[in-house]
Amino acid sequence: MAATPMNSLSLSHVPFSLPIQSKCHSLEQKTLFLPLSPLTELNLAIKRSTATHPVPKFSRRATTATVSFSLPASKPEGISPDKLPKWSARAIKSFAMAELEARKLKYPNTGTEALLMGILNEGTSIAAKFLRANGITLFKVREETVKLLGKSDMYFFSPEHPPLTEPAQRVLDWAVAKKVESGQSGEITVGHLLLGIWSEESAGRKILATLGFDDEKAKEIEKTVDKDTTFSKSIV
Repeated sequence: MAATPMNSLSLSHVPFSLPIQSKCHSLEQKTLFLPLSPLTELNLAIKRSTATHPVPKFSRRATTATVSFSLPASKPEGISPDKLPKWSARAIKSFAMAELEARKLKYPNTGTEALLMGILNEGTSIAAKFLRANGITLFKVREETVKLLGKSDMYFFSPEHPPLTEPAQRVLDWAVAKKVESGQSGEITVGHLLLGIWSEESAGRKILATLGFDDEKAKEIEKTVDKDTTFSKSIV
């Protein structure tokens, strides 16, 4: 025989007072025991639990956390980790947007074309503003990407973090190496990322060239490459 829960024994009936008229027309109180509905039992159980187990009052404290961010680039030889330049917040967000753009198109990898779309999706960097000022928009890059690489299978689902293609990995490595070679202090910016895309013979460069980007425009980006780090002050 299965054991019956204690609550169901103790709460299966509840006393209910009801005035009943007898044969001598006098009113007297009768106590009836009526069965509980499951909803009433649950309500009583909740009230009983709350009464016997009061919720402790926790003091509210401000909590702070320090998070370090980086991108999957190779470390140049001969550079100690403490001297390795950090990526700016805008560059990190551009990379995250690149992964998102690859997933939107259901591509299995994050390529140089996705890095370019990520820069435009983030949108607040000097490099992104320069591209838009020269008619290179996210919509146009996305359209050229589909023309160049085609559409993915509609039933294919990209991984949460599509792995980098070899050209895209070289773009990140190039950006780090160029920053180290410059000898300048500061962070690796979106400008470095854009110049890295232009340096690599891949889909990203082909799309840029199709939309009017050239070596002269690359030189313009190079002039402002170290001036796009103010936004990263809030990230350690």
